[in-house]
Amino acid sequence: MDEPLNPPPRLAAHREAAPLLRVLRIAKRLIIFAVTMLILAAVSFAGLLLYLRVQPMPPVSFTQSTELLDVHGSLIDSFHGGQNRHIVTLDDIAPDMLKATLAIEDKRFYRHFGIDPRGLGRAIWTNLRTLDPNGQGASTLTQQLARNLFLTHEKTWTRKIKEAMYALQLEMAYTKDEILAMYLNQIYFGHGAYGIEAASELYFGKSASELSLSEASMLAGVMKSWKYYSPHMDYERSRARQKLVLTTMAEQGVITDAQATAAYAVPLNLQPLTEKESSKAPYFRDYVRSVAVGELGIDERLYDSGGLRIFTTLDLHAQANAEAAVAKYLEPHEELQAALVSIDPRTGHIQAMVGGRNYEENQYNRAFATTRQPGSSFKPILYLTALQQEGFTAVTRFMSEPTVFTYDEGRKTYSPKNYNNKYPNKLVDLRYAISKSDNIYAVNTIMQVGPDKVIDTARSLGITSEMEPLPSLALGTYPVSPYEMASAFATIAGGGVRREPTAILRIEDMYGRVLYEAKPREEQVVAPQYTYILTHLMQSVFDDGGTGRRVSDLLKRPVAGKTGTTNTDAWMVGFTPELATAVWIGYDKGRSVSTIEAHTASPIFAEFTEKTLSAVPPKLFEVPEGVTTVYIDPATGLLATADCPNPRLESFIAGTEPTEACAGHGAEPLPAQEGAPHQDQERNWWDDLKRWWNS
Repeated sequence: MDEPLNPPPRLAAHREAAPLLRVLRIAKRLIIFAVTMLILAAVSFAGLLLYLRVQPMPPVSFTQSTELLDVHGSLIDSFHGGQNRHIVTLDDIAPDMLKATLAIEDKRFYRHFGIDPRGLGRAIWTNLRTLDPNGQGASTLTQQLARNLFLTHEKTWTRKIKEAMYALQLEMAYTKDEILAMYLNQIYFGHGAYGIEAASELYFGKSASELSLSEASMLAGVMKSWKYYSPHMDYERSRARQKLVLTTMAEQGVITDAQATAAYAVPLNLQPLTEKESSKAPYFRDYVRSVAVGELGIDERLYDSGGLRIFTTLDLHAQANAEAAVAKYLEPHEELQAALVSIDPRTGHIQAMVGGRNYEENQYNRAFATTRQPGSSFKPILYLTALQQEGFTAVTRFMSEPTVFTYDEGRKTYSPKNYNNKYPNKLVDLRYAISKSDNIYAVNTIMQVGPDKVIDTARSLGITSEMEPLPSLALGTYPVSPYEMASAFATIAGGGVRREPTAILRIEDMYGRVLYEAKPREEQVVAPQYTYILTHLMQSVFDDGGTGRRVSDLLKRPVAGKTGTTNTDAWMVGFTPELATAVWIGYDKGRSVSTIEAHTASPIFAEFTEKTLSAVPPKLFEVPEGVTTVYIDPATGLLATADCPNPRLESFIAGTEPTEACAGHGAEPLPAQEGAPHQDQERNWWDDLKRWWNS
């Protein structure tokens, strides 16, 4: 028999090793494939980064609240185009807030490149298993920022891919600290609050830099979803979320367990949600916007939501007094409207502005209405013109009686009437004419000096409304605005220096850079001697028998002013050394004002003036050089003697005072008093000071 054939030992060993060799070859190929794929992935990723680097990213910008501030830096109003946001730096955020945010939102934030591979891999595996793109999420803080800045919140694969791409671009364009700051300034905390600063103010009434660990952990919890975790929506759920944040911080070693327990035990002083208060000065706010956008060229979008800080001249104390006075005296008179403008004559700063009785019902700003006749309140401008003419002084006299005036070279006539057709039928002087508002005297004056010169004076004082050179101009028949009247009287109060009315002092952008700074013009348009003499005369309006006598008891300081009344308008315009104010009363639709309604202008003026200056001692109007005062006899306008029954100290430009003594009383003239105020003013000032001290 043949013996069985056996393979050679080498061949048998080869056969035994074959399976192992196949495994090794497969392993080798897999390794080569894996390395190749890794290289391709690395190259692809590098190429992707390079591509993303050169691709333009949507601009990163936040709308934030623009603030309107008064002259003392107090907030008048803020507006934000629908988003209440105040941008802050990381240095302006409490460290505990930063720690809490990173602990609960992205603990590996400073170690990843915008996408966290660990979390991403876990989320992808879970979502692929369930085939649900809405399943587990793994968004880093950077991805959340990218989504909130550039994308919608729809849960789709396309959006998630875009989110990752934008996150990578953000990481390449900004530092980690910059991304964290953007995130905290962008995130929505509910109830209209965007960003950590607005949220801190909303929930706790404090700045983000002042947040405690307890408060910071609460806000960090709200970030996930304000609808679920806002303490104003569900307090118990928000507390549970706060506890989770504190526990997570302790587990990560950011704080100790004891600190977490103590922070959770601290009672939260939550601020109640309130509706946004209406602006403290809505008419002024609208005016400031019109100036900033229309005159200064500030872009509307920047103004509305660019985080500007607009420093204005408004004084909220004065504004509150103005609004209160208007509301008080208009309350009994339904539909009666009012306007008030007050200017500091020393600076031209607009300190208060009211454009109507109720801004919510009607936003029309009557402070700038050029459809209202000023009536007799215009007369001081006429008399200021006259005082600058040779031969016209405080004792210039005209006959006050029914008079027909001829003008236009005799072709036309004008027949003015005094109020209630009352005429003294005798010669009266300028002090009498101002205090009693004598119309015949006013028209005599304009006929003597010429209406063209009166218009020139009005223009120099800041009145730009249309006027015609007619005799009726003397009685204020051409409409002007309360703003113009306040501006003109501020020039008189300021010693003839025309200071351009100013509402905006400075505008800064969100970084504190000055975009605009006011440099108002000043010009001496009238010599101070003339404005002082006019001021001296206008104080008689509040004396017994004057048209402003009804409010004399309300005034505790020297005040110069002038009333004005037409069928449809009532005015009180006046000033102290610190404040020039115009008050208008009337109806929007041309309806006539009654006598009782007309009398509301003066008390509004008086109450506003006194309350606004309540902390300021009464002050005399400064007497400039070149003014002299002498005793005159009111009956004759001549120098008074010791035997004259009613001598009166009157002011004159030095050299224009009377030199002839009253002949009817046979004695030496009383001595002149260089630069001194008249006797009544001196006595009233002392009485005013005592009344102010005791008030």
